[in-house]
Amino acid sequence: MGTPRSYQTQAIVIKQIKLGEADKILTIYTPEFGKLKVVAKGACRPGSKLGGNVEPLTYSLMMLARGRNLDIVTQSQTIDGFLALKSDLRLMAYGLYVLELIDSFTMENSENRPLFDLLLDALHWLSQSDSNEIVLRYFELHLLYYLGYRPELHRCVRCNSPLKPVVNFFISSQGGILCPCCSQNEPMSRSLSVNALKILRLWQNCDCATAKRVKVKSELSLELKQVLQGYIVYLLQREVKSTAWLDELKKLLVDNNCGAN
Repeated sequence: MGTPRSYQTQAIVIKQIKLGEADKILTIYTPEFGKLKVVAKGACRPGSKLGGNVEPLTYSLMMLARGRNLDIVTQSQTIDGFLALKSDLRLMAYGLYVLELIDSFTMENSENRPLFDLLLDALHWLSQSDSNEIVLRYFELHLLYYLGYRPELHRCVRCNSPLKPVVNFFISSQGGILCPCCSQNEPMSRSLSVNALKILRLWQNCDCATAKRVKVKSELSLELKQVLQGYIVYLLQREVKSTAWLDELKKLLVDNNCGAN
């Protein structure tokens, strides 16, 4: 038997690019095939049945027909449109950051079911949560795990000794922590407080509901963000574009709140 001409899959739309006047090229993430690029014909036309079902930050059930270069979306039905994310600029920025990380780290046609589940869960958590910074850090940490970049948080990556409850140092190039002694000749290592290390260890081994119960003060939150995003930038060898937008948006919201007081 030959390959079926059409197939069905769940898909989270990561991004879209206009193709000509009427069509879109979509990047989608699926449970069975990983990341795919597909064509949504006529999606830009007013009244298109595909329309809102193929926007980024949409979880849909899609019917796809095999094409010569790219497969074609013939039907799409929204399972969850994540309206809470799309109707709040800050939450939308968080959602787009999560999508950009998935897009940046994954190759096409490389199945990773746990990563699909993590992405879907993260979009739900962001829609329902007031602990969004924790959700992002939890997502980053588990994304790294499912991609094979789980940071070593229990032993020094150089001398292999168990880490003591003192200020240690994170080194992105070695994917983990250096003890104070081994960090002395490593100018690229970043200090990591006792509390930051405790939280990272907890988050690495718990579910998101447990992670969100941890109270994290703003200074510690910033430390965790800098360590994880520094590691991500090192792995990608470039900045993540949406982080700049996120930071700018946060600054704008703070300035507006200050102006209102």
